[in-house]
Amino acid sequence: MPREHAETGRVELRLKPEDKAVLARAAALERLDLTSFILRAALPRAQDVIAQSERLKLSERDSLRVLDLLENPPAPTERLTRAAKGGFVLE
Repeated sequence: MPREHAETGRVELRLKPEDKAVLARAAALERLDLTSFILRAALPRAQDVIAQSERLKLSERDSLRVLDLLENPPAPTERLTRAAKGGFVLE
């Protein structure tokens, strides 16, 4: 059965020979090719960096303010009331 090849991107790394040798040796010890070894280490770290960057961080004071607004929302403005009824006009 023929194998389907997913479209892949190519990334090039410029390494000092001694760094490449270390990575290659570690990959061999794990019975992985160099690409798989690097991806196994780099992808989880990249996902962590993205998750931390997208996470909203609030101070205790701001957290309490958000909770207060959720429990005691302000009265809607006239403009918001019109928008909710379908009468919203961009100004």
